[in-house]
Amino acid sequence: ILKEKLLKAKATFGLFEANSVEDDDIEVKFSQDSEQKTAIFRTLRQQLKKHGDQPNYALSDFIAPKDNGVQDYIGCFCVTTGFGTQELAQEFEKDLDDYNSIMIKALADRLAEAFAEYLHKEVRLNYWGYDSEENLSNEDLIKEEYKGIRPAPGYPACPDHLEKLTIWEILKVKEKIGVELTESLAMWPAASVSGYYFANPEAKYFGLGKIKEDQVKDYADRKGIDYRKAEKWLNPNIAD
Repeated sequence: ILKEKLLKAKATFGLFEANSVEDDDIEVKFSQDSEQKTAIFRTLRQQLKKHGDQPNYALSDFIAPKDNGVQDYIGCFCVTTGFGTQELAQEFEKDLDDYNSIMIKALADRLAEAFAEYLHKEVRLNYWGYDSEENLSNEDLIKEEYKGIRPAPGYPACPDHLEKLTIWEILKVKEKIGVELTESLAMWPAASVSGYYFANPEAKYFGLGKIKEDQVKDYADRKGIDYRKAEKWLNPNIAD
């Protein structure tokens, strides 16, 4: 019966010791299976000329450098509201109700975004607590007037989807909540959101824009992958 089929929400997140290293990388320490491990998030830096003295940003700029001797932190997460979407959509399709089939998928996507917003608030106020005095209205939240950001691999500041693999490794996303990465590194179920948490009050969203071949090569070397593989994933951002 359709009424007995529901969308299910699941989430996993973690907060970890972190420091920026080699300018554009973020070293993350985490514990897994009673073993202390280290992972590296690779970030990319803007290269286009800007007006005046505006800096070229990389997400690593918002994490304290390791050689400063300051212990910083980073978070990463994955939320989903997509389990059950396919079953509900199929029920509507059996009744030739394409409209509601499309709408249930759209609703699941919006719920995933709302869940990501809710979890970020809980992290800021309670779990991490770096802004525990926050008291914002819904309008303020919509305008993202809170401290910190939650960029996601595949979005303007960090367009390389390959970094999702490191999030999945650190959080054990598939094992814990069942969200998988496809061959093209899309999330399944589709109504899922993943990314990072940065607490730095100076952190802000930005677009990477176009980068040059020298950075693509450097990125490939840092990740230990073939240049062609890096070129494939970063192609939309490579300058002609």
